[in-house]
Amino acid sequence: MNYLGKIRARSAQASSHYASYSSGKSRAPKRVLVTGGAGFLGSHLCETLLAAGHQVICLDNFSTGMRRNIAHLKGVDRFNAVAHDIVQPLDLEVDEIYNLACPASPPHYQADPVHTTKTCVLGSLNLLELAARTGARILQASTSEVYGDPNVHPQVESYWGNVNSFGPRSCYDEGKRCAETLFFDFHNTHGVEIKIIRIFNTYGPRMRPDDGRVVSNFIVQALTGQDITIYGDGSQTRSFCFVDDLIGGMVRMMASPSSLTGPVNLGNPGEFTIRELAEQVIGLTGSRSQIIHRPLPVDDPRQRRPDISLAMQELDWRPKIDLSSGLRQTIDYFDGLLTRPARELEAV
Repeated sequence: MNYLGKIRARSAQASSHYASYSSGKSRAPKRVLVTGGAGFLGSHLCETLLAAGHQVICLDNFSTGMRRNIAHLKGVDRFNAVAHDIVQPLDLEVDEIYNLACPASPPHYQADPVHTTKTCVLGSLNLLELAARTGARILQASTSEVYGDPNVHPQVESYWGNVNSFGPRSCYDEGKRCAETLFFDFHNTHGVEIKIIRIFNTYGPRMRPDDGRVVSNFIVQALTGQDITIYGDGSQTRSFCFVDDLIGGMVRMMASPSSLTGPVNLGNPGEFTIRELAEQVIGLTGSRSQIIHRPLPVDDPRQRRPDISLAMQELDWRPKIDLSSGLRQTIDYFDGLLTRPARELEAV
């Protein structure tokens, strides 16, 4: 199967979540704004919404989003890509808004922490004002980082978190927490229909090779014959959700009754140590990479696993793709990406 064929197959798989949850409900085509639409998650979401018959406006400032992620959608007449930073006001007519705009990996959001905070706070404010004016329903892609280095395990939505307000990760962690506050204030004060999801570690095709998160780091290192770098002793745990599963939960949340505002955890409750992840990647790639250790970064969480009881109960959602299967698809993507000529990647 060629690269475009893989994209279409993933899109069809993700859109099946949408169709199964929406069956029997009125889901007339809508005009949908996806901010951060050229990013890892955003591009998959754009595909799914197009497959469901909606008109999609993909808005991105391309600071971390990649034009190649949406290049195959340029010929779709219901798709429109707009270069814009949500820190600046915008005026559109839309029915639904998915706010995915913000760098999500530590190296990217720490590169300009002030702008990261602006994106979370001023960007959310601009989108909420747009939603209030147009009557659009709006979904905020929040994060498990609002739980910080948790003292409660697994993490439930009622847990208030353990977050450092002035550490190197704070621009993202506290920015997302403030965005949630704004969403509820607009809901309570102006009647805006809001949806908030808290996304746990998600991986899959279209992650950037320089993303800086553990799955992409390990795969790129393994495929290029580098040593695999584990920060700390590798006993810290994470839960990894494949992108198709996450997108399915996201569209189910948007389609849910207005009374369900969230926050709702979306992630895979399977828990793995970082060392176990490294060993799986080495095994699946057939790499001869060795594991080396580096000091643990400041505020790096020791444990991270979602309690998804609320998503199971209210959205009839649970992940279906196990880590091994998801890693194989992600490895195939990176293997193809790393062997493509640099000039081809630059062209898109």
